[in-house]
Amino acid sequence: MRTQIAIIGAGPAGLLLSHLLHLQGIESIVLESRSRPEIEATIRAGVLEQGTMDLLTEAGVGERMRAEGALHHGIELAFGGRRHRIDLTELTGKAITVYPQHEVIKDLVAARIDAGGPLLFEVSDVALHGVDTDKPSVRFSHAGAEQIIEADFVIGCDGFHGVSRAAIPASVRQDYQRTYPFGWFGILVESAPSSEELIYAHHERGFALVSTRSPTVQRLYFQCDPSDHVDNWSDDRIWNELHSRLENNDGWRLNEGKIFQKNIIGMRSFVSAPMQSGRLMLAGDAAHIVPPTGAKGMNLAIGDVKLLARAFEQFYRDGSEDRLNSYSADALKRVWRAEYFSWWMTSLLHTFADATPFQREIQRAELENVVSSRAMATALAENYVGAF
Repeated sequence: MRTQIAIIGAGPAGLLLSHLLHLQGIESIVLESRSRPEIEATIRAGVLEQGTMDLLTEAGVGERMRAEGALHHGIELAFGGRRHRIDLTELTGKAITVYPQHEVIKDLVAARIDAGGPLLFEVSDVALHGVDTDKPSVRFSHAGAEQIIEADFVIGCDGFHGVSRAAIPASVRQDYQRTYPFGWFGILVESAPSSEELIYAHHERGFALVSTRSPTVQRLYFQCDPSDHVDNWSDDRIWNELHSRLENNDGWRLNEGKIFQKNIIGMRSFVSAPMQSGRLMLAGDAAHIVPPTGAKGMNLAIGDVKLLARAFEQFYRDGSEDRLNSYSADALKRVWRAEYFSWWMTSLLHTFADATPFQREIQRAELENVVSSRAMATALAENYVGAF
């Protein structure tokens, strides 16, 4: 097979890039190791920045997002027995939409299939060749046969455990990583929403988060030991923990319901640089991971794709490689800003077992400053909605 852009990975980054390239008349083929039902059923967070919302709308794949997503103009920080609202729209003129990642994937898969875009599921044994030349190729197995794609460029959107990042020579690649000493225990609950907006709660027992998936489903999290196991947590124990961390003396109560999913996720920060080598570019989780506290993961992937789409438009229209050559540097500016914000939100809101009394008081004072100072609240809001 021959194409202009070979894309490895059918997550939001790979699918959206393929769709944006199609709108520009640029050919691409997307390879994915999982099946379509698998990628469309993988439950992931879905806080979309204003820029992500705008790009999906401009690309013609935002109709369901606008109809079914929950547009939020603020968030709440809860600590010290009180809740404090950060008015995102008043401070920045922008908003966010809560729309799960698997729903974004469904929209993008449908768009690619409707357009007749080559999208191969359940491929295996993917290997990259010649990415340091002007004739890279991808070998893989599909439907029991070995196949080869020859392309102008290869884009690795295959996540942290994919093959793409390893194709960048270790001699030129630098990986930066931090693993946090806690995780998130997440549940999906059949119930009416407990709050119209997300609640980020700091408590001496640990962090907690209230989010809404739909008018009938809540997504709730609480800080836990990353080595813990869901079998150790009965439904009663989960609800007792969430009530303890979230409820104050203002009459607000958390809505309970049937818990139909439980999982524990680890927390880490990761960046691999550079994000390109020869004719290979990385995007999304293949190049960077953030703790979910700042709601940046999918938005960073979309930011990478936006840069790549513009770079390929320039290359195929004008023959210029300026934007392609600067892709890594341009992307990493935003990546590191998001890494900082996600680290800061994580440090601000979580309980650290080894914190000294002095450190705990500093953390409380910083929370007070954020909700008392318009300048600090604006800085949080600008980073949260992606105003840069």
